[in-house]
Amino acid sequence: MQLRISPSMRSITISSSNGVVDSMKVRVAPQPPPPPPPLALPGAAAGRRGGGGGGGGGGSAAWYLRAVAFPAVVALGCLLPFAFILLAMPALEAGGSKCSSIDCLGRRIGPSFLGRQGGDSTRLVQDLYRIFDQVNNEESTSDKKLPESFREFLLEIKDNHYDARTFAVRLKATMKSMDKEIKRSRLAEQLYKHYASTAIPKGIHCLSLRLTDEYSSNAHARKQLPPPELLPLLSDNSFQHYILASDNILAASVVVSSTVRASSVPDKVVFHVITDKKTYPGMHSWFALNSVSPAIVEVKGVHQFDWLTRENVPVLEAIENHRGVRNHYHGDHGTVSSASDNPRVLASKLQARSPKYISLLNHLRIYLPELFPSLNKVVFLDDDIVVQRDLSPLWEIDLEGKVNGAVETCRGEDNWVMSKRFRTYFNFSHPVIERSLDPEECAWAYGMNIFDLEAWRKTNIRDTYHFWLKENLKSGLTLWKFGTLPPALIAFRGHVHGMDPSWHMLGLGYQENTDIESVKKAAVVHYNGQCKPWLDIAFKNLQPFWTKHVNYSNDFIRNCHILEPQYDR
Repeated sequence: MQLRISPSMRSITISSSNGVVDSMKVRVAPQPPPPPPPLALPGAAAGRRGGGGGGGGGGSAAWYLRAVAFPAVVALGCLLPFAFILLAMPALEAGGSKCSSIDCLGRRIGPSFLGRQGGDSTRLVQDLYRIFDQVNNEESTSDKKLPESFREFLLEIKDNHYDARTFAVRLKATMKSMDKEIKRSRLAEQLYKHYASTAIPKGIHCLSLRLTDEYSSNAHARKQLPPPELLPLLSDNSFQHYILASDNILAASVVVSSTVRASSVPDKVVFHVITDKKTYPGMHSWFALNSVSPAIVEVKGVHQFDWLTRENVPVLEAIENHRGVRNHYHGDHGTVSSASDNPRVLASKLQARSPKYISLLNHLRIYLPELFPSLNKVVFLDDDIVVQRDLSPLWEIDLEGKVNGAVETCRGEDNWVMSKRFRTYFNFSHPVIERSLDPEECAWAYGMNIFDLEAWRKTNIRDTYHFWLKENLKSGLTLWKFGTLPPALIAFRGHVHGMDPSWHMLGLGYQENTDIESVKKAAVVHYNGQCKPWLDIAFKNLQPFWTKHVNYSNDFIRNCHILEPQYDR
């Protein structure tokens, strides 16, 4: 039924929505103006004050009956038959169902009034819920070929005229199959990323070869670094000494140039760049031909340190010659993957098998007091970092007698990157680890650390490090996911001073959803993880923080076709 009242409030139109009752209009007579009040004579005013009021009241009542009450009664009389029909018809349509007329009317018009569909659709949805619950608790046994797309699924349902239960069974089987396929793809993606991250890009390999050739043919590329007159500054503790160990020339150039550029006192910056024997000529050529003056750069190969003998580092020789270690790092990494693995878990397993972990360069930081006996305090930087803020204040931090100033990684806004405790790195099902360590102890990060070498020389950190490396070898590499951080976490226990997290932001090599504003504010950003910024698999939203420090106009870089990445604007 539809009821429409005209804007002038003088007519009411009533019509049936189903055509059972014809439309009708009820017109309401216009309201007459109220009668004018009787004229009062001045002389009789006082005499009518008491009873005269009753006569006025009777006139108003008569006017109210004519103008308001009578039209209302007429309208109500017209509406009552329609109300009766509306109440009676749902009851007749309900048949044998037990509901009152009002109840039936509510069931009929209630869902439409609330914007919902009627009872049949509600019952259908409830039946589907019940069937889905039943099918969810049953094992899928169908061997029938499953559709590979939604279109195929839709055609199968139409062609076979499935009932609701068969539809639910086929839907469940199809979704499970697609879920397995997605998981296999994600696991394969992690494996391919691992292979990409451990390979050397052609451009970087070319750069090393060209600079090595330059070293042999160009006397300027072989010049002494630093010049003889600046050699005393290499051991001057009034300068800021940075140590970098790397075999990646391009990465090392970014670390040095970004640090010098961000420094408020570049003339006080001294870099000690350490590399392996094969990379030394190319690394030396780069810094000889590309000055970062007024900063000072020293380049040394591991073969040029008298202290680094087999006698002083016997554990590292054992690691290199251990058959299990070689298989662990150079074997078939595809066997690590399991169908039940979470992609993040697999990425962590593969990261722990990176061959860099058995490189001497990666273990050098544990020998800093012996390699630099004249220095009191140094900052050690990894080669996958970018410095964005002046690091001079690091030398003013009071380490309170501790050896290692580092950012702790057990608390922070990112629940993936900043949630690292000892349980993340160690195998607490092994009795040796269980009785020696606390799984809830907070971990810390390598990558940007300030070391007090004076305090370090008074400890047994190096011996503890060697002891636990031997224990892990004896256990068949079962104490932890192998690497340099787990034994360092044990060796530096009680010797770590926690620093403000803004000094060192981690995870740019594996957390694509890193907050960009936080990256901009960090003093040092660290691309730890597989997606290094110099690789094609780097995250495009995070890569520019690194690439802006690469001189793509350099002749060696251009000739090796190391191109500046192009990003969608």
